[in-house]
Amino acid sequence: MKEELFRAPDELLKAQYLANITDTAVRIPLLGVKVGLDFLIGLIPGVGDAIMLFVAFRIVQLGKRIGVPKPLLKKMVRNCLVDFGLGFIPVVGDLVDIFYKANRTNVRIMERWWVEQNKARLDAQTQQQLASWEVD
Repeated sequence: MKEELFRAPDELLKAQYLANITDTAVRIPLLGVKVGLDFLIGLIPGVGDAIMLFVAFRIVQLGKRIGVPKPLLKKMVRNCLVDFGLGFIPVVGDLVDIFYKANRTNVRIMERWWVEQNKARLDAQTQQQLASWEVD
């Protein structure tokens, strides 16, 4: 009987999914730059940036649910607000959305924290899997 693998919590997986569709879902042909809904919806003046701020705060909420500490949550909120604020600058804000990926940055903060908190268990699982491969 195989032991169930230890994996990231659903909240982190949801945050990763949201960050992907908002920041990097589509590659712009010829330029090779990835953009997502944040760039596309952000083209709608005012309303687009507000909608994307709501999605960005959902990622922060998911981080809070898995126990990300307050100092990191504050950093994540700051990233959201910088992205939102820059979005109000005509043309420049749209260009910034191409390169400044606040949601991906916030998910990386969450991922690093989660891995750090679960390093011993992840290492043990990796060692166990390696040992089983040697037997096969």
